[in-house]
Amino acid sequence: MQDMLKSLVSLLKPASQEELMTRFRRVSHEFKADGSLVTEADLAMQQRMQTKLNQRWPEYTFLAEEMSVSQQQALLDDADKGMWCLDPLDGTSNYAMGIPYFAPSLAFIQGGEVQLGVVYDPLRDECFTAIRGQGAWLNDQALKLESNSFPEQPAIAIIDFKRLPARLAASIASDPPYKSQRSFGSVALDWCWMAAARSHIYLHGRQNIWDYAAGQLVFSEAGGYSSTLDGEDVFNHQLSARSAVAAVNKNLFENWYARLQQA
Repeated sequence: MQDMLKSLVSLLKPASQEELMTRFRRVSHEFKADGSLVTEADLAMQQRMQTKLNQRWPEYTFLAEEMSVSQQQALLDDADKGMWCLDPLDGTSNYAMGIPYFAPSLAFIQGGEVQLGVVYDPLRDECFTAIRGQGAWLNDQALKLESNSFPEQPAIAIIDFKRLPARLAASIASDPPYKSQRSFGSVALDWCWMAAARSHIYLHGRQNIWDYAAGQLVFSEAGGYSSTLDGEDVFNHQLSARSAVAAVNKNLFENWYARLQQA
């Protein structure tokens, strides 16, 4: 797994610099049928990574955001032997508007579990990686969330209000159990910034498998705690979007989750 991870990083980093950064602030965008944005950079990055991964590991299938729903579901249904899950550009809206917060996200899924994850921020040259059961890293430095290093009253929350149930959003907005709140616009990087202790708690109402698969593994392997709003594991090897509740240690997670259940 270590060798595979190194190979993935060696593919993803130059692809990001050459396909994404060369087009940043220079690319037009279009709207997909669901109202989300897509750019030439998304498509170029996806094509390049699919080609490179198929050349290096032809035995594994490939699922990416810029595919039809029927294609994605068929791939998930037949993924036991191994599958790549790619978001070629998580944070496309940010990218298209020139906002410097976006990243490609790549996960390797096998046996119904995410085994490897890579999220690369090409603007900051920050590469977040994880191997199931072996840990998480930022540019080769281990990420470890210490259970006793954070206050009981969290300072910073990352919350995407737009995708939350209206009653829940109103409840925490009117009586916030945190000191400050952010919403950055890239699920993959949100998970990784949590893993790097750049925030204390997290809430998102609806994220897709290609958004969260790699980043959530990074966060989990760093020692973070997470679940859906229904108390289930965030990753469930399904195409349906998932909610996510997270915190950097057990006490914060339990208190945060309990507060959300009261809304």
